[in-house]
Amino acid sequence: MFDLLPGTGLVLPHHAGVLRFGMSEQESHWAVSTLADVRETWICQTGWAFTARYEDLELLAYGDTSDRLSPSVFDQHGLAAVHLHRYEARPTGPSAVPVVLRDIDLFGYPAAEVLAALQPGPQIGVRLPPDQAPSSYLAEVRLSII
Repeated sequence: MFDLLPGTGLVLPHHAGVLRFGMSEQESHWAVSTLADVRETWICQTGWAFTARYEDLELLAYGDTSDRLSPSVFDQHGLAAVHLHRYEARPTGPSAVPVVLRDIDLFGYPAAEVLAALQPGPQIGVRLPPDQAPSSYLAEVRLSII
């Protein structure tokens, strides 16, 4: 089970630890590599990024972000964001691995039920995809420091 901790980070399954905002690339890599193969990737305006596949989910983590136009709150050292998404473009059932926010499995129930249970909405730093069909399942969640 992945457990989202807004403002803190992401608890990894099988006691692999917590991806905490501000962690170094090496610390983040190490925690995730206990679950899955880590592969380097590239994201504009980040110092580092990697992906890992676990069951039917892909985790994307990146850090050392900067705003090249002006220093701002978007300049972050260490882990800045984690995205979890399902491999199915339009999932029709629950995920093999629970992804939990406030004791609600975001990928375990139809989107309409999840969004209703999260009212008045997800917490600051958590983004869910907009415009979900009522019978569809969520395919992605993004967790960031802001």
